[in-house]
Amino acid sequence: MEQELATEPTIEVAAEVAAKPQPLPPLETQTLNEPMRHVPSIQWIIEKLERDVRRRIEILTAVAEPLPASDPQRALIEEALRSVCTALDRLADAARHSRPGNPPSDLASRISWSMNNAISSLRTVDANAFGRRYPFHTSERSKAECVYAALLLLLYRLEGVVPFVREVDGTVDERLLQGLVNLQEPMRQEPMA
Repeated sequence: MEQELATEPTIEVAAEVAAKPQPLPPLETQTLNEPMRHVPSIQWIIEKLERDVRRRIEILTAVAEPLPASDPQRALIEEALRSVCTALDRLADAARHSRPGNPPSDLASRISWSMNNAISSLRTVDANAFGRRYPFHTSERSKAECVYAALLLLLYRLEGVVPFVREVDGTVDERLLQGLVNLQEPMRQEPMA
C-alpha cells in the first residue's frame, strides 16, 4: 500500500501548476502614471517665475537702490533679498542635478543671475514626466514635489521682503498689485441703480 502525506502534492496537481505559468505584475512607467493634482505643470511654474516673481523683485529692488548704504532699512532689505536669492538657488538645484558656476557677489547682479539660473534649470525638466508619480518599484520620490516646495519657499521669502520695503515706500503695494484685475469694458460713469 502506497502512503501519501497530506502535505505532498499529487502528481496531477503538480503537473497542472507547472503547466500554467504565473503572470508577473506589470511594471509601471513614469510617463503612463497619472499626474499628481497637487503639483502644477512646469510651464505654469516657469511663467510664474518669468512674469510675476521677476516683476515683484524688480519693484522691490527699485525701492532699495536709492537708499544710502548707511541706512539701516537698506541693510534689512538687502538681507531679505539675499534670502530670496538663496531660495532661487534652491529652486534651481531642485530642478537640475548639475551645479552651476559661482554667482556674482553684487546683489543686483546676483538676483538676475539666480533668476536666470532657476528659469534655465526649470526649462531642462521634461514636461511629460514632471508632475507624475515615480513608479512604485523604484522607491524614489518625484522631483516635482521638491521643485514645487522650493517655489513655495521662494514666494514665502519674497513676501518677507515686502514689510521692509513698505516702511520705506508706503505706495509699494499699489505697484505690486497693479494689473491684478483687468476689466474688459471700463466701468460706466452713470450710476447702475
